[in-house]
Amino acid sequence: MTQMTTIDLEIFEQASGCTELRLFTGEGPPKVRGLDAAAVVELTEAVEKSYGTDAIAQKVFGSAPLRDLGTRLFAFLDGDERWLTPLLDLPPGVTLRITAGERLRHLPWELLASDGIHLTVSGHAPLLPVRAIGTRSALPPQVTPGNRPLRVLFMATSPEGVEPVLAYEAEEAAILSATSRTGTDLVVEESGTLNGLRLLSRDHGEGHFDLLHLSGHATVTADGRPVFLAENEFGGLAAVTAEQIAQAMAGRWPRLVFVSGCLTANAPDNGALPSMSESLVRAGAPAVLGWALPVGDVSATDFAAQLYQALADGEPLDRAIVEARHHLYTNRSSSWHLLRVYADRSPLAPMVTPLHTRGRARTQVRAADQEFLDPQTRLSRVASRAAFVGRRRAIQRCLRTLKQPHDEPGAAQALVLHGMGGLGKSSLASRLLERMPTHQRAVWYGRVDLTRFRELTAKIRFPTMEEQIEANALLANDQAPLAVRLRYLLDGPLAQTPCLFVFDDFEDGNLDPRDGGHVLSAEMAEILPALLQAIREAGSPSRVVITSRYRFPPPAGTTMVVESLETFTSVEQAKKITSLPNLRPGSPVDATIRGRAIDAAAGNPRLLDWLDRIVADTALDLGGLISAIEREADQFRESILARNLLDSQDPELRKMLAKVNVVELPVPVETVHAIHDHPDTDRHLRRAVALGLLEEGTDPQTQKARYYVSNVLRPLLRPLLTDDEHTAACAAAACSLYQLWVVEPTTGSAS
Repeated sequence: MTQMTTIDLEIFEQASGCTELRLFTGEGPPKVRGLDAAAVVELTEAVEKSYGTDAIAQKVFGSAPLRDLGTRLFAFLDGDERWLTPLLDLPPGVTLRITAGERLRHLPWELLASDGIHLTVSGHAPLLPVRAIGTRSALPPQVTPGNRPLRVLFMATSPEGVEPVLAYEAEEAAILSATSRTGTDLVVEESGTLNGLRLLSRDHGEGHFDLLHLSGHATVTADGRPVFLAENEFGGLAAVTAEQIAQAMAGRWPRLVFVSGCLTANAPDNGALPSMSESLVRAGAPAVLGWALPVGDVSATDFAAQLYQALADGEPLDRAIVEARHHLYTNRSSSWHLLRVYADRSPLAPMVTPLHTRGRARTQVRAADQEFLDPQTRLSRVASRAAFVGRRRAIQRCLRTLKQPHDEPGAAQALVLHGMGGLGKSSLASRLLERMPTHQRAVWYGRVDLTRFRELTAKIRFPTMEEQIEANALLANDQAPLAVRLRYLLDGPLAQTPCLFVFDDFEDGNLDPRDGGHVLSAEMAEILPALLQAIREAGSPSRVVITSRYRFPPPAGTTMVVESLETFTSVEQAKKITSLPNLRPGSPVDATIRGRAIDAAAGNPRLLDWLDRIVADTALDLGGLISAIEREADQFRESILARNLLDSQDPELRKMLAKVNVVELPVPVETVHAIHDHPDTDRHLRRAVALGLLEEGTDPQTQKARYYVSNVLRPLLRPLLTDDEHTAACAAAACSLYQLWVVEPTTGSAS
């Protein structure tokens, strides 16, 4: 598509206090006219008064005050000479590069209006205001679009304690959905830290990414510094400046940076200080998008999806921004005018070629959920990339484990995702594969013997056919021990091909019960130790991921890290429910039924999925639906408890679970002892965790273990306590938590 016509407008303030307006159209000398200083002051003060955060909050979509403000701004630029009027009918539109200082730079040029129409959302010949940084004398660089899919580096930040928690998963999903036709290589930086951003951009090299998308909260500090609310290595708050972001990028700027956070394009002190977006351009970013005022989560996501769809289709950057803004306006979003563009003199040209351009490369990434197919139905058993929500801290810890070099603290050959059925262990494993696109994937489901294990050569794409033939020969040669063959495999054909070997639903056929716990089955006792030993001895970046309801001892001489999953938090559950067609707010299902189903699911994602299907059964009446919900919950308890698992445990262990279940949130180990004062509590606690009857998570603030009994089990546990025992457990829990979280808050946290 043809790029928009570019004209330059400079508001030049002379030392004498006089102000000139200069218009450069590219044809002949610039047009120049003087501006009355008093008129400039009057305009800026009037705009600032009517366009502040509080004032905008009171203006609804399409309000007359915004049009009046836009008309006044247009008259200021157009003047009696009608400079801009002849440019309004120039399809496909005009990019107006505005160079101005301080308060004039900060004015909302996006509202420019003529004859009652906002020019930036005109369907015929839209106007795109760009706050230009740099001098006109600088020659713009030549830009050649890549003949391939769009490449996006996406980093969302969600530090602990910062509210509200944004729907960053929905934003990622919306971008993937919007660009699915052309394909987009969307790489996610999961840690939310500047160091993670630095490493990922460095590992891919300068010029690899077309754009960087930063999603999160932003604000302006009391001393007027714009900051973006990133995370530290433990998920805590780290407020970072534009200068710190620039240091992390170290000059490896993509063509576009979108800092999608409130106030990221807001110049503090009415324009006296530069916005974060402007500072990033001054630090070297060619073009930066930001929001001038607080913006809604939905509007920000809609804009990003529409923008990236246009860019992935091969449209020029200026036209893509115009289309995305028009999309917000058409959908009556009150945020349509809040998006601001800052740029240097680089052309706002296409980033990639259109889909059917000859020789255009295709995206090579296969969705990880397609690796987790049910053997019978051949349908995916895990949440797709677009449907996955939550588990942010768990993902961050798991990725640190999987990426840790062998000779550093915390290194392990295997990661075990452990927990009760339905908590999403397999979905988390799939998410980890998505987050490590540099690794090949070999996924097994259920029982694995030597014959099935040898299928790994068919699951992995080797660089050459010769290397695949060599790998097949190594695994088929039974003359050498398996550990030796695997070491040669990792040192040879897979030396330059790191892999993630995933054993999903490991408890199904790969573990045997022993002494109240579980150990590796005879066949797996040959496979897993050999694989872990080979990874360690070869120093390979390959790793093993295991999902299991039960814990088991690590093979001798190897290291495994266990990540135990917890029931969804209220925030995670709310995100999950929003994505469900029948349980989501506003669905046609009766509110009473939806409430009963959500309560019955008790934060278990798989049970939420099951009940979402049940409540849509129009053949059942209200009472029938409630009965169906209860039956489904009972069936789920039966499946996750492996029939009589709970009943077969020591009565004191079951009573401990019942007592801990009186607390509606995870608690530290001290509280478990306070609730259940028994000499075998530690032993029972370890056994309950190993069997998946008790959730053992990690407190994000203290990094210590915390424990929770899912309310899915409550109907089975509550009858184990008398009323007096229940009351005593509640009192003991309250006293313990008050001491830990109020009197001595450094020893625990109410996360």
